[in-house]
Amino acid sequence: MYRYQILIEYVGTSFVGWQIQKKGRSIQKIVQQTLSQLLKQKIVLYGSGRTDSGVHALEQSAHFDVKNKIQNVNKIIKSLNYFLNNKMISIINIKRKKINFHARYSAKERIYLYLIRNSLSPSIINKDREWHIRKKLDLKLIKKGSKKLIGKHDFSTFRSSNCNAKSPIRTINKIIISKSKNQIKFKFKSKSFLKNQVRSMVGCLKYLGEKKWNLKKFENIIKMKDRKKVAPPAPACGLYLEKIIY
Repeated sequence: MYRYQILIEYVGTSFVGWQIQKKGRSIQKIVQQTLSQLLKQKIVLYGSGRTDSGVHALEQSAHFDVKNKIQNVNKIIKSLNYFLNNKMISIINIKRKKINFHARYSAKERIYLYLIRNSLSPSIINKDREWHIRKKLDLKLIKKGSKKLIGKHDFSTFRSSNCNAKSPIRTINKIIISKSKNQIKFKFKSKSFLKNQVRSMVGCLKYLGEKKWNLKKFENIIKMKDRKKVAPPAPACGLYLEKIIY
């Protein structure tokens, strides 16, 4: 048995998310089926984690096992992209790994990117790829707020009601916020995140940037651990799984 890591880029707009579900198109199912056809055996993909409906990936990581060694990796990549590119999925790379490698459990850090277009007019080119906000946001205030999220905390405030994680305790290693022209970039680094955590944090930082909340209220909302007090989560269209670090 041989194990391979596969790196996948996709636009999540028209998918129900990464994971196979009873209804709707998922990235996992489409890539899995295409791999099975090309390798002429049943392939099961194990992803680094789920991305929800409408969420994109610059480099999703997954692994699969095959009976025989893949002789020509580049040929497989080209063949996969022939069938997948028109579905807004691209295979970036396939790498041979040791049998104890696991796309999810071997991950040391996950990096998520969130994009906001802060301008009067939306970007037509980036439609469904970023969150358009007309009201000018206070970037300095947002950065101050983001510092309150760094470190080990109980993130119950930002947890989805249907999150299956055993514990709400997570450690945010780093948050980087930058602006170029009218686009604001949020980069979040952690070993793992709760369901909807990143989108919920961005939604709250947006309230802070609009001055609907001050810093004290932002801190209190975090400490309350009450989802009912939280701002609406940022839309899925601006969220990207950027990279998995092993």
